[in-house]
Amino acid sequence: MKYPLLAAGLLATSAMAETPVLTVYAGDYFTSEWGPGPKIEAGFEENCGCDLQWSTGDLLPRLLLEGKRTKADVVIGLTSDVTKKARETGLFATHGQDNGALTLPIDWTDDTFLPFNYGHTAFIYNDTRMDTPPASFDALLDMSDDVKIVIQDPRTSISGIALVLWMQSVYGDKAPEAWAKLAPKILTVTKDWSSSYGLFTDGEADMVLSYTTSPAYHIFAEEDLTKKAAIFPEGHYFMVETVGKIADTDQPELADAFLTYVLSQDFQQMIPTANWSFPAALPTDQWPDGWADLPLPEKVLFYTEDEAAGLLAGAVETWRAALSQ
Repeated sequence: MKYPLLAAGLLATSAMAETPVLTVYAGDYFTSEWGPGPKIEAGFEENCGCDLQWSTGDLLPRLLLEGKRTKADVVIGLTSDVTKKARETGLFATHGQDNGALTLPIDWTDDTFLPFNYGHTAFIYNDTRMDTPPASFDALLDMSDDVKIVIQDPRTSISGIALVLWMQSVYGDKAPEAWAKLAPKILTVTKDWSSSYGLFTDGEADMVLSYTTSPAYHIFAEEDLTKKAAIFPEGHYFMVETVGKIADTDQPELADAFLTYVLSQDFQQMIPTANWSFPAALPTDQWPDGWADLPLPEKVLFYTEDEAAGLLAGAVETWRAALSQ
C-alpha cells in the first residue's frame, strides 16, 4: 500500500523540479511585507507557469562582483544614476519593449533599461513637530542647527546618490559650501532608506531624506495627514527605477514575459500603493484616487546616465569632505 503513495510523491517531486524558475535580483526593500515584491510575484505566477524567486541585496556591487557568473535572469531596481556602470558590464540585453507605452514626464529612449516607476527626492517633515517648514533649499540650509535631519549614505543607497546629485544640480560649484551649512543639521547618515525613515517615524529626527510620494503612504494607508514633503522652487531631483534582462539568462522567454508584465496595467497599478511611487506606464487618470493631488515640484532636475556617471564621484567626495569636518 505504500508504493502508490511513494509513486505519487515522486511524481509531485518531478513536477516541482520541472517548474521553470525565474531569478530576479531586487533591493531588500522590494520584497519586504510592505514592498511590491509579494504582489508582483503572485500576479506574474498566475500566468507564467513558473516560480518567480527574488534574490535581494545591493544590486550593482553584486553584479560587478559576479560578472558572467551571475545567477540573475532579471534585475529590478537599478536607477538611471547607476545604469551606465551596469551597462558597461556587458551583462544586459535589450529589453524589447515599447518605450512609447511609458508615461514619464521626460523622454525615454533607452532600449536596455526599462523604467517601472519614478519619483522626486524630497525632505519629509511632520507638521506637528515643524510649524514652519523650509520653503526653499536655501531656507533649509539656513535653518537653525537645532533642526535634525536624517539622510542616507550615497555609497550604499540609491536615495543617497540622488541627494548628492540633487545638491550638485542646485548648487554646482557652491555645493561644498551648501554641504557645510547642512552638515551640522544631520543627525546621522544611515546605510539605507528604511533605517532613516524609521528614525523619522519614531520621532528621532525632524526631517528625513525621502521622496515627494512618501506622504502618500501615511495618507492612504494610515489616514495620517501630518507627514508632508517640503517643495522647493529650486527644483527636485528626478529618479527613475528600471528593470533589465540579463543577456545570458537560461530563461529568455520568461525574462521577456516579465518585462512585458512590467508594462502591464496589472503591474503598474500595484506601484502607487505597494512601492509608493509613480507608475512609469500608467496615465494619471488611472492612478489611485488622490494620487494626482499630491504636491509635486514645478521644476524637475535630472541627469542622464552619462552626466550622472561623470559627476557622481566628485559629488560623493564633496559630501564626504563636508561631513568629516
